[in-house]
Amino acid sequence: MSYLLGYDIGSSSIKATMLDSDNGQVVASATSPQQELEINAPQPGWAEQAPEIWWKHVKLSTKHILSKAHINIDDIKAIGISYQMHGLVLIDKNQQVLRPSIIWSDSRAVEIGNKAFSEIGKEVSLPQLLNSPGNFTASKLKWVMENEPEIYKQIYKIMLPGDYIAMKMLGTINTTPSGLSEGIFWNFQDNKIADLILNYYKINPDLIPDIVPTFSVQGDLSARAAEELGLKPGIKISYRAGDQPNNAFSLNVLRPGEAATTAGTSGVIYGVTNKPLFDSRSRVNTFVHVNHQQDNPSYGVLLCINGCGILYSWLKNKLLSASINNIKYEQMDTFASQAPAGSEGLFLFPFGNGAERTLDNKNLGAIIQKLDFNIHDKRHLLRASQEGIIFALKYGLEIMNEMGLKISTIKAGKTNQFSSTLFQEIFSTVTGTKLELYNTDGSQGAARGAGLGAGIFKKFEDAFVGLKADNIVQPDNSITAKYQEIYSDWLSLLEKNLSQSK
Repeated sequence: MSYLLGYDIGSSSIKATMLDSDNGQVVASATSPQQELEINAPQPGWAEQAPEIWWKHVKLSTKHILSKAHINIDDIKAIGISYQMHGLVLIDKNQQVLRPSIIWSDSRAVEIGNKAFSEIGKEVSLPQLLNSPGNFTASKLKWVMENEPEIYKQIYKIMLPGDYIAMKMLGTINTTPSGLSEGIFWNFQDNKIADLILNYYKINPDLIPDIVPTFSVQGDLSARAAEELGLKPGIKISYRAGDQPNNAFSLNVLRPGEAATTAGTSGVIYGVTNKPLFDSRSRVNTFVHVNHQQDNPSYGVLLCINGCGILYSWLKNKLLSASINNIKYEQMDTFASQAPAGSEGLFLFPFGNGAERTLDNKNLGAIIQKLDFNIHDKRHLLRASQEGIIFALKYGLEIMNEMGLKISTIKAGKTNQFSSTLFQEIFSTVTGTKLELYNTDGSQGAARGAGLGAGIFKKFEDAFVGLKADNIVQPDNSITAKYQEIYSDWLSLLEKNLSQSK
């Protein structure tokens, strides 16, 4: 008997799952903390978290899971890590963090990335990087170089959030091709680190950690980390991937034309292709998928809307809790379902969590329009927020379609916003896709990936033992035309808002 331990290092919480490798069933799971982790914003448009806080909650979630699992820890054979993408973690030679992590939703490097894209040129940048340098990890590092030179001088290695957690477990530092690609450090033409971006930003290549395959024994759990976690030393750390490639993997989305979606703090659609596709404006982004091989390429095209679950969290904690004590998300969904499709003319634009890539890195802010004091109440506001999130995802999905991704079926785990029946139904109808729902999440995907990387599963098909669709949602043809009209009105207002923004 063997068990697999998966961690999902999110910006809202850390989730851990223990999986039985024989049948793919969850033995135990735990989330820490119970309330959303704080995202610090020292200035408007900034977003930071202390990496030490992630490690604290990795330890707490492990403690919780072991108290529930009642297994022999000698039977835990492998550990996998999923993590919030695009963050920048800086450490010195003693593996001490030099400053809070600049995380995925931080907008401070937008202009740095825009300037790089302009000066390098689309005709050079896009074929090699498949992206603009944008507001990604490389540009965030350049911001530190320019604005915090004393900190920059102390950097020994730069890391993504998952690399940091792996370092805490291993005591050594490494990263993956997929991780480097999400930071725009990867040359897709040469299948190696992008000298183009390092040279342009004047980044010393020695700052980049050693590279290990996504599925591989990346090291053994150190004695020190084992003691902190309550585990046995020597467990194989054998899988690491950003949260969206990992979410796709957790849903067995590995082949061209398949797509996965999530609706956590941010909302994402992630489509797989075997062609190095790119959007000429880099409004959606292409990364190395987890199963990529040089002779059998696999790329993930990622559409991200920053303001998704964080909008619902804001409504819950900042607005509704003042009038309804301890309101639950389930109650909010009930209220939302009491409003009609289209929320009686109320429109919401969920762009209040930093610069949005689909909007050419503009920070539009969240906007409520057509609010009528005589008609609208919390029911309309809640439904309009769900519709606004889904309209924003549809807007990005249309960009993906223009690139050549033709997606008819999308898979999702029944978590976060996709645990809502109303959200599921609106999503399927508005996007015109079949929605397959699974009882899985990122931490389960990380556990399955660990089994592959450690050789417990011999091939990809083996890793998905026990994974079955829990529900399938089809578009509601009775309101498809109505929603097409509502979306058209929403889109017209969005274009006006964008034309008026600076």
